Amino acid sequence: MACMLEAPLRISVLSEVTATSRHYVDRLFDPDPQKVLQGVIDMKNAVIGNNKQKANLIVLGAVPRLLYLLQQPTSSLELRTECAVVLGSLAMGTENNIKSLVDCHIIPALLQGLLCQDLKFIEACLRCLRTVFISPVTPVQLLFTDPTVIPHLMSLLSRSQRTQEYITQIFSHCCKTPEHQMILYNHGAIQNIAPLLMSPSYKVQMQALKCFSVLAYENTQVSMTLVNVLVDGELLTQVFVKMMQRDRPIEMQLTAAKCLTYMCRAGAIRTDDTCIIMKTLPCLVRMCSKERLLEERVEGAETLAYLMEPDVELQRIASITDHLVAMLADYFKYPSSVSAIADIKRLDHDLKHAHELRQAAFKLYASLGANDEDIRKKITETENMMDRIVSGLSESSIKVRLAAVRCLHSLSRSVQQLRTSFHDHAVWKPLMKLLQNAPDEVLVMASSTLCNLLLEFSPSKEPILESGVVELLCSLTQSDSPALRVNGIWALMNMAFQADQKVKVEIVRALGTEQLFRLLSDPDANVLMKTLGLLRNLLSTRPHIDQIMSSHGKQIMQAVTLILEGEHGIEVKEQTLCILGNIADGHTAKELIMTNDDMLQKIKSYMGHSNVKLQLAATFCVSNLIWNEEDGSQERQDKLREMGFVDILHKLTQASDPNLCDRAKTAMQQYLA
Repeated sequence: MACMLEAPLRISVLSEVTATSRHYVDRLFDPDPQKVLQGVIDMKNAVIGNNKQKANLIVLGAVPRLLYLLQQPTSSLELRTECAVVLGSLAMGTENNIKSLVDCHIIPALLQGLLCQDLKFIEACLRCLRTVFISPVTPVQLLFTDPTVIPHLMSLLSRSQRTQEYITQIFSHCCKTPEHQMILYNHGAIQNIAPLLMSPSYKVQMQALKCFSVLAYENTQVSMTLVNVLVDGELLTQVFVKMMQRDRPIEMQLTAAKCLTYMCRAGAIRTDDTCIIMKTLPCLVRMCSKERLLEERVEGAETLAYLMEPDVELQRIASITDHLVAMLADYFKYPSSVSAIADIKRLDHDLKHAHELRQAAFKLYASLGANDEDIRKKITETENMMDRIVSGLSESSIKVRLAAVRCLHSLSRSVQQLRTSFHDHAVWKPLMKLLQNAPDEVLVMASSTLCNLLLEFSPSKEPILESGVVELLCSLTQSDSPALRVNGIWALMNMAFQADQKVKVEIVRALGTEQLFRLLSDPDANVLMKTLGLLRNLLSTRPHIDQIMSSHGKQIMQAVTLILEGEHGIEVKEQTLCILGNIADGHTAKELIMTNDDMLQKIKSYMGHSNVKLQLAATFCVSNLIWNEEDGSQERQDKLREMGFVDILHKLTQASDPNLCDRAKTAMQQYLA
């Protein structure tokens, strides 16, 4: 019986809640303005901290009525202000509440409200706007649609501490693109916000600081301007340095460090500036210690990784600061013990977000090990590090997988690690698994790592070859992403280096000549260079040269002609002439050049080119064609003599470049022998 009673009971409770909510909405339509005001005030008190009540009122249509009252010129200022307060309270509920408010066009209504002169009403509108804009579901573009909004907000900054706090918070949340940065910059954001760093209100200082961090991120123009800004006679960089002092709140230290990091990465502060080496870097390392909260450790590690990513000196300094490499190992043991965390809510939060720590640690290890062999060794010798990376490659979080593969890529630049740790942990297996159906971002990093694992001194090369990797790499060369095409062809190029004939034949078969020649006309110069590198590696050692040229000689010669005649850079043409030089080394393949007078004329013209690299490559080709110890060398020498090659070789023996001079002399000796 109890089961049967349950349903009606629920319905009656629900209808009661809806009935009380309906009463609040009905009062908004009362003809007596005083009763309407009282109704709004009662509604305000009813919704505070009550998400269910907020949702009910939205469903019952309270929002359009509140917005109507807010915009009515006949409404009293007190009523309009109370409406803005209630709307702000509704916005503090769930994301669905925010969506409903945005759909009712709350943003234009509140922005219109800012044109009023009453400060209390302006503050209520701004507080509500702030709550709406900091939600991830609000389209930030709505702030930038009307060009009069940003200058008006700038003009309101001086009205009160509250307007300063809310407006700077709106700016820092809505500034998402370089275009947004420039709109704020062009409307005087720097001059207007800089003085707020000296505000007596901590909240205002923090929001101003956050604003500068989003404005400076990857923006050279903003960063270059910030470097020269004075606040109370002090350079802004020095203000940021003071904000990083240990006695300041952690949030302030961290945000100031981000500002200086972004200015440094944008090229406005040198990496060897003392404010970076002595202040910013140590501050960010401090943020990684286990005394800090999870969010602080994540933000500290990610910012530090970004700061030193391109700079080997910063990587070396960081690696010996406060035992950072060992400190990061703690990121994988988090939370360390239940007893250490008295707050159960905090423990629950930390368990849910522990993957963010692992992601941050992998990113920081990747940055630390980007260039220095000793640091890489230190990382791989950290307890269970390789096991952690391997398990990171198969984590459910895509961000952790990406960070783990970035870390692996960084370590794979080390010959020693490829020969030891990578081999011992069979890293190639999870890496190959990762390549099966990953998003492009992960694929790019995983395939870059694979390129290194396929270098000829890597013990992983053999097992990878046996695992059927050729088809996978060939499919990458057909990707829309230039980065994936480069990596696919680069890995094949590494695979073909000094490979046996079976592997080379397999590559040519799987890639197909059509795709090979498509890659030779790829718009991306890197793809073209790596494809030429692949061809050069395939066409090495005579039996391989002759075999490949006997099957595909005609197409290869056509491709070579097109490149030598096309608008390409020196490196591309040099690589192409080197391929011709390899073809000229084949027993039968060289006839494809000798019977092609047009090609011989091209080689001759490159021997007289203004660039030494091209002259060297062309002379190497001639040397192989006329080599004495090979059948038919006399006829080939005679033909080239008739075409004027000997005269050019003779001139080149006097060349100022010693290598070119030696190569020409070696070729001339074939005629004298």
